[in-house]
Amino acid sequence: MVAAEAGVSRATVSRVVNGHASVAPEAVAAVHAAVARLNYVPNRVARSLASRRTDVIALIVPESTSTVFADPFFAPVVRGVARALAETDFTLNLLVASETRPEKTRRYLLGGNVDGALVVSHHSGDHSYLGLGDALPIVFGGRPLNPELESRHYVDVDNRHAAQSATEYLLGSGRRRVATIAGPQDMPAGIDRLAGWRDAVEAVGGDVSLAEHGAFTQQSGAEAVIRLLDRHPASGAGSASTGSASTGSAGAGFDALFAANDQMAAGAIQALRNRGLSSPADVAVVGFDDDAFAATLDPPLTTVRQPATELGVSMTELLVRLISGEEAPHRTIIPTELVRRGTA
Repeated sequence: MVAAEAGVSRATVSRVVNGHASVAPEAVAAVHAAVARLNYVPNRVARSLASRRTDVIALIVPESTSTVFADPFFAPVVRGVARALAETDFTLNLLVASETRPEKTRRYLLGGNVDGALVVSHHSGDHSYLGLGDALPIVFGGRPLNPELESRHYVDVDNRHAAQSATEYLLGSGRRRVATIAGPQDMPAGIDRLAGWRDAVEAVGGDVSLAEHGAFTQQSGAEAVIRLLDRHPASGAGSASTGSASTGSAGAGFDALFAANDQMAAGAIQALRNRGLSSPADVAVVGFDDDAFAATLDPPLTTVRQPATELGVSMTELLVRLISGEEAPHRTIIPTELVRRGTA
């Protein structure tokens, strides 16, 4: 009908609607006028049948809904994905994928509903995206832990090096006993940031027993630092006011803390305050992420900036290249930055 109205061929209408440049300007104008008069809208289902493409990308988050909407890490990642898709024909489906029924997610992914998938915040025990083989392009945010997925494409930061550098910064500022609150050890970020802290501490002959684990939440950070304080009572030497850290004997506490994310750092600072200790005077604190709340803490949090929006953009651009059949690097590393504020 559009072709008849515009006086051109159906092939010409197809080229104009799909934005091809090799169409005469007068034909483009005639087609656009006919489209407007007929209120024509391309049928996505019909186009998908013809092209075998859905123009849909899935963003899979294998976490509970409460975690996804409470953790400030996810919003900038989604913002980055949306930004990268803005100038494309792709739309985004968000799947908060419960691991209680991983086969449900697999059926959806293999059912011709999407052209590719992005996976963030994955755990070693997640199965939603296993067994897909080469049926669907997938890009991970963070290196995959499962051996079956080692050849998959991923975008990440160098968590180990960044954590090591943050710990070295604390040691270089005069602190002597740097503790850590590590993240979950079934996640690549949790594993690598703990390893980076240990690298720095072992290099100076420090105490690697000054470690507790949290769940990347404020509550878990508070509980972890209380366990550290109970095992290693802080000396409260007031290092910030004297310009040098306490050199207390082994087991006499810790004067610095590296937390594997900002939420755990925030919980730790509050728990320290509840015990009559302040940051940075008694315990210097460095977090990781530079999330939306880091600069609003009291005092503002010194932290490693992980560019979450850029992570979302890079993952999406990589996936679009894979969907288009282009070659793409399997490993993309985005740089981090230590943001110095008031806690260290």
